[in-house]
Formats: sequence, C-alpha cells, structure tokens
Amino acid sequence: MGRPTSELASSFLGLLLLLLCCPQGCPGRAEPPAPPDKIAIIGAGIGGTSAAYYLRQKFGKDVKIDVFERGEVGGRLATETLDGREYEAGGSIIHPLNLHMKRFVKDLGLSAVEGSSGLMGVYDGEKLVFEESRWFIINIMKLIWQYGFQFLRMHMWVEDVLDKFMRIYRYQSHDYAFSSVEKLLHALGGDEFVGMFNRTLLDTLEKAGFSEKFLNEIVTPVMRVNYAQSLDINGFVGAVSLSSAGSGLWAVEGGNKLVCSGLLQASKSNLLRGSVMSIEEKKKTKQAGNPSKMYEVVYQIGSEIHSGFYDIVLVATPLHQKMSNITFLNFDPPIADFHQYYQPLVTTLIKGQLNTTLFSSRALDNFDLSAILTTDNPDLFIYSIGMQHPVKAKDHLEPTDGKNVWKIFSQDILTKQQISKLFLSYDYAVKKPWLAYPHYTPPEKCPSIILHDRLYYLNGIEFAASAMEMSAIAGYNTALLAYHRWNGHTDMIDQEGLYEKLKTEL
Repeated sequence: MGRPTSELASSFLGLLLLLLCCPQGCPGRAEPPAPPDKIAIIGAGIGGTSAAYYLRQKFGKDVKIDVFERGEVGGRLATETLDGREYEAGGSIIHPLNLHMKRFVKDLGLSAVEGSSGLMGVYDGEKLVFEESRWFIINIMKLIWQYGFQFLRMHMWVEDVLDKFMRIYRYQSHDYAFSSVEKLLHALGGDEFVGMFNRTLLDTLEKAGFSEKFLNEIVTPVMRVNYAQSLDINGFVGAVSLSSAGSGLWAVEGGNKLVCSGLLQASKSNLLRGSVMSIEEKKKTKQAGNPSKMYEVVYQIGSEIHSGFYDIVLVATPLHQKMSNITFLNFDPPIADFHQYYQPLVTTLIKGQLNTTLFSSRALDNFDLSAILTTDNPDLFIYSIGMQHPVKAKDHLEPTDGKNVWKIFSQDILTKQQISKLFLSYDYAVKKPWLAYPHYTPPEKCPSIILHDRLYYLNGIEFAASAMEMSAIAGYNTALLAYHRWNGHTDMIDQEGLYEKLKTEL
C-alpha cells in the first residue's frame, strides 16, 4: 500500500533540500583535493618569480613554495656596475602594452622611468645608410624617400599582431590555461600565428611585399640588436622584436631585476641559493594516509648536498647544460632530452669617447646619434652600440670629460684592438657573456610545458619569442595549468574558441 501523496511530497522536498544544502563531505559528492603541501620552482628569473606570485594567489597562504636559484635573483634581468653606477646588462626595455610588467610595478610599489629617447642610425660597415633627425616630419620624409610607404605598412602589420596578442590578458584574467605553446599561440592568432612561428621572418615579409633594401637596412638591424640574429628567425619573434622599435618604451627605476625580487617577496616564497642536480618521482607517505607520488629534488648549496620532496615542481630555467644541468631520474616514460640551442652574446659596457669618424665624417661635436645599429655584414664585429644611463635616476650625470657610458652587443668578447677602433679613449670596460636567447631556426618545435604529471617547464615559450613579458605570461599560464590540473578543472584548459566565447559572455 503506497504512502499518502502529501507524505511523498514532503519526503521529496526534504531530499531536495538535503541535496541543495549538503556540505562537501556528503556521500556521493566528490571533495576537492587538499591543496599541495610543497611546491618547488627552479629559477628566480621573471618566469619563476611570476609563477610563484600567481601560485600563491591560486593555492592560498598555507602551501610552502621553495624557489631555487644558483645565481642572482633576476636571472637574465641583471645589472653590471661601472664606475660605481649600475647599468642594465640584460633585459633593458619594456613595451607600453606589457600589462603583466605594468601590473607588477604597480602592485610592488616600484616606479617606471621612460626609455632613452636619443637618435638612432644604421651602419653598414662603410657608412650610415639611415639616420634619424630630431624633427619628426624630416624622419617621415627620409623614410618615404628611401623606402616609400613600407615603414607605414610595417607599422600596421606589427599593430595587427599586437592586437591579437593582447587577447592573452583576457584569457588569463578569466583563469584559462594552455598545455602547450602551440595551443596558446593558436588561441591568440589562429593558423596565422602558428604559420609565423613555423616560417622565417624573411619568408613572411617577402610574401607581404617588403623590399630587400627595406628588410636589410631597417628590419635586419632591429633583429640584430634584439636577438643577435637576422631575418632567418621565426616570423612571430620577428614581430615581437619589431614592436620594440616603437615609442613609449620604459624600464624600472633601480633596475628591471627589482620586479623579480619584489615578486619573490610578495609570494612569501623561501629562496634556496643552490643548484638543482636532479629530479626524481618517488612514493612518499605523508603524515596521514597512503603513500603518494611526489618529486624528490636533490640540490647543492656550497659543498653540501640536500634534498626535498614536493607535490608540484616548476622548472623555470632553460634546460641547457651550460645554464642548468638538471638530470631527470627514473621517469616512465623517460623525459626527453632537450637539444635547444641558445645564442651566445657578449654585453660590453665601456665609459669612453666614441670614435665617431668610424661611422660618419662629421666632427664629434656635430655627431648626435646615441644608438647605432648594424646591417648583416660579416665584416662587422658588433651588433649594436648605444649610449646608456644608470638604472637609478639619481646617478644620471652629464659627463664633463666627453666620456659617456656605451653598451655594445657582440658575438665574441671584444679585443683591445676592436675597442680602440670604436673609442678614441676609454676608462672602464665591463664584459658580460650570455647565452641570451634561443637560436631561432624555424620550423620551431617548443619543448612540452607538461614534462610529467605534476612537473612543468616554463621556458619553452622562449622558442616562440624571448622577452620579459613572454616569461611573465608563461609563469602565469603554468601556475594556472598546475592549479587546474591539481583540482581536475579540465574545462579551464585548452578551450577552443575562447575569443568568441568571451566576447559573447562580456
């Protein structure tokens, strides 16, 4: 015999209320996993420190974050001291549309300063083939006379790339992540960006109708100063490089590396000044429960060997033997070897009196260029030379002896004879060899972001383009990816049609 209708209705309503109000621990409802206990980040450059900053935001205050750095915090954002003042030796300029860097400066209470606004010339080994004027209208007339309206078409092409690139900020503000660099690029610019990534800048721009003269005298010098390479780099990094030739460039007062130390402090991470030797997956029993998979990180501080166990590991340093010789032990399947090559570059800071007759017949007091870029001439031993100001505004002093500080980029360490050719006289010289950027050889293949279940690699994004903002984007993306994969949020990873979806939602 059935129950009365009113009793059935009452039971149904009670069950409905139970389902609506049931706490997370109710039977039949999956509990979200507990946050990780410990996270390791290897590398304290802009990628690693921005990842630490965003991981803290996503996982909360209780997770312990260890950041390993065998060198100085900042990585390739570094300064060198010359005559008692600090100068940028690594990443120097920031684009006005680099929104992560702008946010970091604001959140950390730092100050921005305008980039140098001096005049630029292009030297081909014999003469200046292009030279800026102080007068805007004269510059326009020069560009039209020598190259037609190609400079305007180039500006429009770069602006179109930047407009699509800016989509990443909307995606990340809504917490979407990507599991590979290729999927990230496709979400930004579709097949166009993937195509640029897989063919040379020369091929891309020749097909767009740019002349050989314009490419050799305007585009190539920009590639040489920014990436120590020529038009055989991929088209996407070429567009990133050309964007830096615009106006509104800026830097951080006191040095761009202050962003890294500020992010490290804001993330409340523990800095371990040691060199990571190996990473191995192992089973370890925590305080309660069954054995769980963790990663053992073995590292060296001084002459002592230490190790620690971590739930999540982020590698935020190039996996290149001369930059971070990390061994991945006993992974099944094995973590593939990395055969990416990095471009050697030497930064030389010199305080001296420039030998202007090397570049122009004009007398020294009539030579007003503060930056000289070079064409792809095998007889030239420098990529560029530019006048530098200290990173601290209080140290900006006009020289009374005619000797300025110049920063020179070259493939090899300059000899005394080469320095004497560039300068009539000089007082100080500081040299800094780098493996500064990837050596771009399209078609490119970026290393995986996901090396193992909870082991991630940030620096693969450099093979699309190497820049401060690209590393910050990679740090944020990897933090989001680690967070979503830990919590099983598959709907937040590699979503198709994000741009149209977010336009509809907003």
